[in-house]
Amino acid sequence: MTTAERTRPQTPTIGELVDEITGGTMGVRFTAYDGSCSGPADATLGLHLRTPRGLAFLATAPGDLGLARAYVAGDLDATGVHPGDPYELLAALSSLRFEKPTPSAALTVARLLGVRGLLPPEPPPQERLPRWRRTVHGLRHSRRRDAEAISHHYDVSNRFYEMVLGPSMTYTCAVYPTPEATLEAAQENKYRLVFDKLALSPGDRLLDIGCGWGGMVRYAARQGVRTLGVTLSRQQADWAQKQIAEDGLSDLAEVRYADYRSVTETGFDAVSSIGLTEHVGVQNYPSYFEFIRERLRPGGLLLNHCITRPHNQHQETGAFIDRYVFPDGELTGSGRIITEAQNAGLEVLHSENLRQHYALTLAAWCRNLVDNWDECVAEVGPGTARVWGLYMAGSRLGFEQNTIQLHHVLAVRPEPDVQLPLRPWWQP
Repeated sequence: MTTAERTRPQTPTIGELVDEITGGTMGVRFTAYDGSCSGPADATLGLHLRTPRGLAFLATAPGDLGLARAYVAGDLDATGVHPGDPYELLAALSSLRFEKPTPSAALTVARLLGVRGLLPPEPPPQERLPRWRRTVHGLRHSRRRDAEAISHHYDVSNRFYEMVLGPSMTYTCAVYPTPEATLEAAQENKYRLVFDKLALSPGDRLLDIGCGWGGMVRYAARQGVRTLGVTLSRQQADWAQKQIAEDGLSDLAEVRYADYRSVTETGFDAVSSIGLTEHVGVQNYPSYFEFIRERLRPGGLLLNHCITRPHNQHQETGAFIDRYVFPDGELTGSGRIITEAQNAGLEVLHSENLRQHYALTLAAWCRNLVDNWDECVAEVGPGTARVWGLYMAGSRLGFEQNTIQLHHVLAVRPEPDVQLPLRPWWQP
């Protein structure tokens, strides 16, 4: 080695860079393409950085977004877990914290990648930059923009959803009668619970807004209830209408490809909203609940089922969820939901938190994704399949750790001459 070589400053390794930006909080084993590593040497779970592009993702979007970009693009691999269910890895990373990048960290990246490495690479095609950041056109939660957001998430592939969700094609929290119950039994039990809470009887009329693939619509129709469902996903509506016909329910059930705000019929005995409120936008709750009140007959009931927060303060959903999963999605606490329902003239009768049931539901969906991994990848590509495994496993962790919840809120359009049975009139 020459004198110049001995005195030339050595470029830090990627492992040393990771140590610097995480402050030593990496709870899993991290390895990189340059042969360096970080984190506990005996860890059975880990991350492997495969490419310089992956490093550029991490460097130009420090935190969850950079990790997600590198992972979805295939530049960062999870080790010790299946990509369809990285739950254990995410649990091990739950204490991970990112330090604010220092000038020395930027210099290290420049040495490793060159100055061009400080330019953000093109994000994976699964990432959707919200319209309001791209253009001045399209107000948040306008009908056009809501349709685009719903299509981004739900028009992935009906076949993909069949493999992940199972025969019920139900993409909302199940209600488990026991922890050992099957996913199908728990989803059937959820529809039974909603039906009973709404005190529906044969001949009644039900409006199901945000109806998905029509699970609640078909359940109610099988009980003799005339049901109208609406969804902003064309693929969902087409699948649901075909299934309704195959089940011989066309005389009682209909699913429309439409914005719920376009429904003009009134006088419904009940309205079910299962997984729609997350897409409405908190600022639109007054008009949302007013719309529902106007569609109900006096004495008609609403069951609002949605993901909530354990508080009523404003909190962003996070870059990964916003860009890869639920564009424009917004969550708040059950207190805000109850307040807005009351302000719209509805009497709130009952509320309950089902967050543990959603953790069980997500675990079952991840098992389905793992079991059907090769076919799912063939259907939607490895990047989209990775998004779903990451999103569902991370959401399961959120429900378990009580950072997100799931609430049923039951309300009625008050009418002095309509007397409800003593509450509760349903079985849990």
